[in-house]
Amino acid sequence: MNLLRDALRAGHAPPVPRRPAARRVLVIGGAGVLGSAVLEQLLACRAFAQVAVLVTQPLNTSALPGLVPVARSALALPASAHAVEDTAVIVFDRERHANGREDAFARPEPAELPELARALRQRGVRRLIVVVPHAPGSLPDALKQGLANLDEQAVAALGFEQLLFMRSAQAPAGPRSGQALQRLADWVLSQLRVMISQRDQPVRASKVAQFAAQLAALLPTAPRGTRVVPPELVWEAAQTRQLADLASDWLNGRTHAELPVPTLRM
Repeated sequence: MNLLRDALRAGHAPPVPRRPAARRVLVIGGAGVLGSAVLEQLLACRAFAQVAVLVTQPLNTSALPGLVPVARSALALPASAHAVEDTAVIVFDRERHANGREDAFARPEPAELPELARALRQRGVRRLIVVVPHAPGSLPDALKQGLANLDEQAVAALGFEQLLFMRSAQAPAGPRSGQALQRLADWVLSQLRVMISQRDQPVRASKVAQFAAQLAALLPTAPRGTRVVPPELVWEAAQTRQLADLASDWLNGRTHAELPVPTLRM
């Protein structure tokens, strides 16, 4: 009887809460203004116990706890069971003058996307975010919310549990031309950019990185599938103080109130 009583008591006892498995994220493209901002936000994010970054040469990480370098040559190899990353972020960014640390970071090119995604899938990565900056007005409305090319379609076919293409408008780069005709052309293009919708305007890299890190943290709570984060949503995320709520609502298909358009642009 005592055994039966103990068994019944155990059946009514509250379940012992399980600690969530420590999550790890891998960043490809940690250099540049946007890439370094994404890396910084993920390191500060409490959702990940470890942040790995793809490197092309040895990197001293003693001053950055939680940062783990992964050699480019080791990317195609399956990660050990205790160090596999469940999430990866690929950042395509403009090249800039880099310091010694950033020189070690791999700088992916858009043409490498399918190859990198296949290597990540073979490594065991289940969730992938691809941050793709673009010039305002360069994408038709249909492509802002859909797959833009065959490479993105090929990545979508690899079977990631969650796949996000994050489209963020990026300000034009390049020094002022010394040619009068080129300066005139640049001026005409700048006037055309004024006509672009407010929500298609460029957003600061730090704001884009905050939103990318928030989405990465919340991906396990979202339904499976491929999604495209349009530039309008990135702009909206830069305006709100309820970033986690906006990210969660969007990932789970819930509607949220649109924010008023401010007078000043980012």
